[in-house]
Amino acid sequence: MVNDVLKSLDADIDKAIEAFNRDLSKVRTGRANTTMLDGVRVDYYGTPTPLNQVAAVSASDPRLIVVKPWEKRLIPEIEKAIREAGLGINPTSDSEVVRLPIPALTQERRKELTKVVNRLAEDARVAVRGCRRDAKESLEAAGKAGKIPEDDVDASLKKVQTAIDNAVKKIDDMLKKKQTEILEV
Repeated sequence: MVNDVLKSLDADIDKAIEAFNRDLSKVRTGRANTTMLDGVRVDYYGTPTPLNQVAAVSASDPRLIVVKPWEKRLIPEIEKAIREAGLGINPTSDSEVVRLPIPALTQERRKELTKVVNRLAEDARVAVRGCRRDAKESLEAAGKAGKIPEDDVDASLKKVQTAIDNAVKKIDDMLKKKQTEILEV
């Protein structure tokens, strides 16, 4: 019983951290990062399709993303989709590829992005605390029902708190790293 609760807790914590990592990767820093385009959908024969399924996306240098479509006729559709995604990037193209020059961030924009990642980190911490609450309720209910001894409940609650502390530390470390990337000129 205790092991099931702890395994479930670990899985939930991993999901929360994974979601936080995914959200962080979508926040633009001053560098070219292909994950910025993960949410872009291109109209492909009437179906909204993720950009990386209709083109090769690469960051050829720190200030440029290159999108090479599998079909050349998609170039205008790709440009349109990128403009409509609201990324603040103005695509240019030739007959082969779409180039996305990544403009340098202003100091004001860097401060805004820092606030955004702080909010994302707080959301991740709240999710992790929710995992702690669920695990604690499960353990206490099992203890009251007599399924596990009271000493085991107390020991398990300490393990739960240790797992939560480690998860919050990991979130804080990820946040600090992302803030450094954003503020780096």
